[in-house]
Parts: sequence; structure tokens; C-alpha cells
Amino acid sequence: MHYERSRKIEERFQKTIALIQDRRLNAGQLALELGVSNPTVHRIINELKRRGYSIRSVHEEHGWSYELNKKPN
Repeated sequence: MHYERSRKIEERFQKTIALIQDRRLNAGQLALELGVSNPTVHRIINELKRRGYSIRSVHEEHGWSYELNKKPN
């Protein structure tokens, strides 16, 4: 059971990376794509940053979006 939960979390991390790799998405858009809440999106982004992903917040006309700058080495 624990393994299944961990696997789903890792899949969510990978999907987040794929989503913001080629386009900017805000927390609401990511939440819809991932099927999670906005606070969960923020936790995912923070964990990816902790793992070395260079993700920045970009201020756009209608709010903030996330953008992947580069993958960790």
C-alpha cells in the first residue's frame, strides 16, 4: 500500500515536470491537469525545487505561472 502511494506521488512529480517543460501553467491549471488541490501543487513545486529543478514563477497579465528553466544535473 505504501509503495503504491509513493509511486503515484512520483508519477505526479514527473507529470508536473512534463507539463511545465514546454509551457507556462499557473497553479490552478496544474491542479486541474494533475487532479489535485492548489496547495498540493505548491507542495509539488517546492519538492521539485528541493530536488534541484530550476522552476521559476513568472508574473503574467492574469497572475503567476510556473516555468521549468532546466533539469538538475
